[in-house]
Amino acid sequence: MPQRIETRSAKPRSPKLEARSSKVETGTASEVFAFLNSASVSKKHVEFRKRQILFSQGEPVNNIFYIQTGSIKLAATSTAGKEAVVAILGPGDFLGEACLAGQPLWIATATAMTQGSALVVQKTEMLRVLHADHEFSDQFISYMVTRNIRTEEDLIDQLFNSSEKRLARTLLLLARFGKPNQALTLPKVSQTVLAEMVGTTRTRVNFFMNKFRKLGFIEYNGTLKINNSLLSVVLRD
Repeated sequence: MPQRIETRSAKPRSPKLEARSSKVETGTASEVFAFLNSASVSKKHVEFRKRQILFSQGEPVNNIFYIQTGSIKLAATSTAGKEAVVAILGPGDFLGEACLAGQPLWIATATAMTQGSALVVQKTEMLRVLHADHEFSDQFISYMVTRNIRTEEDLIDQLFNSSEKRLARTLLLLARFGKPNQALTLPKVSQTVLAEMVGTTRTRVNFFMNKFRKLGFIEYNGTLKINNSLLSVVLRD
């Protein structure tokens, strides 16, 4: 995985902005789901089991996935065989939407971390709906812009924040902090995967996880529980 640049911590974005962004994303995503699940859209409902591969890097992209339940890991592999975790997605997230802009192949492999379900819409059907229904098109664009903002924030986080802050932010995002369906416990995520997401070593992740547990920011007893107090690490100057 490419080496991250470690510099002094950047000032985090406003909590008010974070709350407003989460509210927009959650509301728009629920409206998008309601439309996709309606009789006017041709789609397929799929169930997936833990560790099931939904698609592999390099395969043609023909469908857009909308995750209803469960968690999915996206990981890209280099020509040298090194794997990097790109993202961990959950309910309300899309997969494959880049094919609408011409992306021909999957750039990462999607593996289910838990059992779950998704709606699958073919590319041609999604394009038809986007052109036919302007209200849905507006909602979809709003949702994708919000996702793009999140991607930019992830990049800024990688460039300017310490590995400790990046780990805290990653854990909060995995717990869907600030959303109505906030998860207090996380699906089993290894420290190796967390290290790949944060851009540091497993040893550093282990050090910070032990520190967070001693401070009461997280709890671990078979499952990992994230407490809201972990936000103090992200907001700390």
